[in-house]
Amino acid sequence: MAGKIPATVVTGFLGAGKTTLIRHMLENAEGKRIALIINEFGDLGVDGDILKGCGDETCTEDDVMELSNGCICCTVADDFIPTMEKLLDRETPPDHIVIETSGLALPQPLVRAFNWPGISTKVTVDGVVTVVDGKAVTEGRFAHNVDAVDAQRAMDENLDHETPLSELFEDQVACADMIVVNKSDLLGEDEAGALVGKLKGEARDGVQVVKTAMGRMPVDVLLGQGVGAEDDLESRHEVHHHHHHHDDEDPHHDDHHLHEHEHGHDEFESFVVTRAEVADPKAFAEQIADVIRAHDILRLKGFVAVEGKPMRLTVQAVGPRVDSYFDQPFGAAPRQTRLVVIGQSGLDRAAIEAALAA
Repeated sequence: MAGKIPATVVTGFLGAGKTTLIRHMLENAEGKRIALIINEFGDLGVDGDILKGCGDETCTEDDVMELSNGCICCTVADDFIPTMEKLLDRETPPDHIVIETSGLALPQPLVRAFNWPGISTKVTVDGVVTVVDGKAVTEGRFAHNVDAVDAQRAMDENLDHETPLSELFEDQVACADMIVVNKSDLLGEDEAGALVGKLKGEARDGVQVVKTAMGRMPVDVLLGQGVGAEDDLESRHEVHHHHHHHDDEDPHHDDHHLHEHEHGHDEFESFVVTRAEVADPKAFAEQIADVIRAHDILRLKGFVAVEGKPMRLTVQAVGPRVDSYFDQPFGAAPRQTRLVVIGQSGLDRAAIEAALAA
């Protein structure tokens, strides 16, 4: 039995930068096969065409599926479930599924849909990533262009919730496992700090808020480590993402230009923690959740050896959402617990190692 395919839900209002984030992710996927389910009603043609042009082996045209029947949360059974089943029945299933919801979608019904029979055994919810327009929210609006969001609502015949934008925004924040403040380059240092604090206050305990500009987020922060990455973790023991390489730019640009680009990015680090076998998997999952909350860990992923069980326990967490299931026997691999921790720079590595090994 193979591991489950992780699925990441990307939510946020029209114009927050979901498509930009996803396009950057596809351009930097490094061979990871990503399938996309897009539900941006009203803006669909534009989005679909842009993403279908992503070419290369990362995502073929078949890997982009559009749900054009309106708001995804209102058509879960008719539209989303069959699309997921079609994806999962392929000969070469994707490594990761990314679902871009309509800005008007309530994330909750979608997350519940992953418990559907036939899907729950093959897919795991990696996490809900909510993208926020930093500039708009700081100025007291929820979206850069509220009229465009309202027009989107008017066009969608299947939309069966008349939720006001303020409530939808609260819902997207409350449901998030990670919040990405986009366009943070347009904010001053104090403004950005105040907004991050405000969002952390409104989100669930343990949800991290990261700042980005132009949708540039390291893929392993957004989606977690690649499938084969567990094998070569030793060689990438300490990953610092400094975002200093912009392939599309002239390498000889002056420092001022570089600084301008760097502004508004958070930097990240990751490391591996190994520990002895675990006696009680349920208690260990709770321990992991506590450590994540206490140390502002963004992602945690890995394999756990449980006493008396031949199967290895796969654990993956994004913020406070911790998911675990037994996936396959250890076989010839050493019975070892290995966890990858990812967070914003400045994690207290020694304290985290001690807390996870306890």
